[in-house]
Amino acid sequence: MIHPLAGIHVLVTRPAHQARALADRIRATGGDPILFPVLEILDTANQRPLLELTERLDEFDLAIFVSPNAVRKAMNRIRERRTLPARLKIAAVGQGTARELRNFGVNEVIAPTIRFDSEALLDTPELTQVAGKHVVIFRGDGGRELLGETLLERGASVEYVECYRRIKPNSDVAPLLLAWTTGRINAITITSSEGLRNLCDMVGEAGQAPLKKTPLFASHERIVQAARKLGFGQVILTPAGDDGLMEGLLNYFRPEASGGNRVSTKI
Repeated sequence: MIHPLAGIHVLVTRPAHQARALADRIRATGGDPILFPVLEILDTANQRPLLELTERLDEFDLAIFVSPNAVRKAMNRIRERRTLPARLKIAAVGQGTARELRNFGVNEVIAPTIRFDSEALLDTPELTQVAGKHVVIFRGDGGRELLGETLLERGASVEYVECYRRIKPNSDVAPLLLAWTTGRINAITITSSEGLRNLCDMVGEAGQAPLKKTPLFASHERIVQAARKLGFGQVILTPAGDDGLMEGLLNYFRPEASGGNRVSTKI
């Protein structure tokens, strides 16, 4: 059996409840996943706006979910109180979010099929003709305003509802720093700019040098740009999702045909 990531230790920074699938795939290819969440996903401190909006879902033409976390947090509350209105169209920013909706029985989902971000969703035919439509966007605390602002410009009325919040975990970084000093972190996977900033903060000054010398695999161009601004030396842009991260890792660390050396492909 071929193990293309044999001997490679990969830092997996997804929130704890989202890290297992990627970690399992790294193990299946011979690698060693090191789980170190840089974001923790919690319920909003005030659930009332979400619960009140749930009762008003019949007023909306379109509901947009920005992330799998938005789906989980919102749909669990919706399920407790009602079913989705039959006329309500559902959209997702990416395929991971669409898959999470399908886990809740929502099979007809508007979602981009090439790029997986707000810009791509806004390019779908269903979101280009929204004049007079009433749209709700399920999201976490804060976040980009591009979706709402663009839909308003196109003539829709838009409401946001925050259904989760992100915090920086209070984790012990000593084992992580020790792993770096002993050469046991060969790659980092990162899936959000906020998570990247949290990672830099969490390792502190002592961890900055080894952190920024480690190949960083990022699943979106915005994260790549943020990493370069922070001073990371090797940043590899991958396709979206776990599939994309695995593709990036396997391409970067593939043994050469002769000699078994690792191939480096910086961008």
